[in-house]
Amino acid sequence: MAYYGKKILIFIFSVLILSITVFYVARLAPGDPLVSYYGERSEKMSPEEREWAMEKLGLNDPISVQYIKWAKNALHGDFGISFKYKQDVTEVIGGRIGNTLILGGIGFLCIFGGSLLLGILCAWQEDKLTDRILCKLGTISSCIPEFWIALVLILIFSVNLRILPSSGAYSTGKAGNIGDRVIHLVMPLAIVILEHLWYYAYMIRNKILEEVRADYVLLAKAKGLNKKKIMFHHCIRNVMPAYLSIMAIAVPHILGGTYVVESVFSYPGIGALSYESARYHDYNLLMLLCMMSGILVIFCNIVSQTINEQIDPRMRAEEITEQSEVVEQ
Repeated sequence: MAYYGKKILIFIFSVLILSITVFYVARLAPGDPLVSYYGERSEKMSPEEREWAMEKLGLNDPISVQYIKWAKNALHGDFGISFKYKQDVTEVIGGRIGNTLILGGIGFLCIFGGSLLLGILCAWQEDKLTDRILCKLGTISSCIPEFWIALVLILIFSVNLRILPSSGAYSTGKAGNIGDRVIHLVMPLAIVILEHLWYYAYMIRNKILEEVRADYVLLAKAKGLNKKKIMFHHCIRNVMPAYLSIMAIAVPHILGGTYVVESVFSYPGIGALSYESARYHDYNLLMLLCMMSGILVIFCNIVSQTINEQIDPRMRAEEITEQSEVVEQ
């Protein structure tokens, strides 16, 4: 209970620091939030009208007072309204988050299914032609920026060949058409997979090769076990816990990649929504989006650390030693 209680306290403290930081940074950033709410009318407002509008939106109070009010309301599930969309921020996000989950979820499964297969293939063919070619191609693809590849694909498949749409999640009036959604998903999904696939495949390849060079493998070879049985019955099995840990860490990494892709392809997900909320100083919407992303990052890191500590007893032993030293002092 003490172990998991400590993890929960770390999580709560991290979320608190995140909320304070995001709240202050958003409000201290240069820009006029009234433009988001009133549009061009804000430029024609008199000083008295601006004062009234700021008071209406609760932006006249000191930032610390604004934060306390926001935190109290947030604890009751009230995150305020979107200045730009004039509706509850949860409703705005609810209409977009499904698209991001589809893009990110399918991308995540494809990345880790493909990276495991690629990692095993490269480890099996270590230093052979197949391994060298895949390593070179993977390194090149992972070093090219996402937005550049996206623009190249748009130029080829949308502008020149005209076989794939360049933006959106579906065509007008075809929100329920699965085939149309799949066509719109092809290029954004391809970018998400290409940008992350080799990065994790290379990590898995190296993890497997570490196991291949371990002492127990030499012992297995001395006993006459063949390479295939050693690789699949021992090495890959021992790598799987580390593989799960990598998957936990990768969730925010891949999510961040979908945000960039959504902005380039005008894909209506929470990535494009985050860009809009920051651009138009839509404080309440930006705050909730940052909190959602930040909580996911913190949670995944804690899960990954927990998995590693369960896998490697040395990490737990070090923690117990440190705690005992503190108690003795």
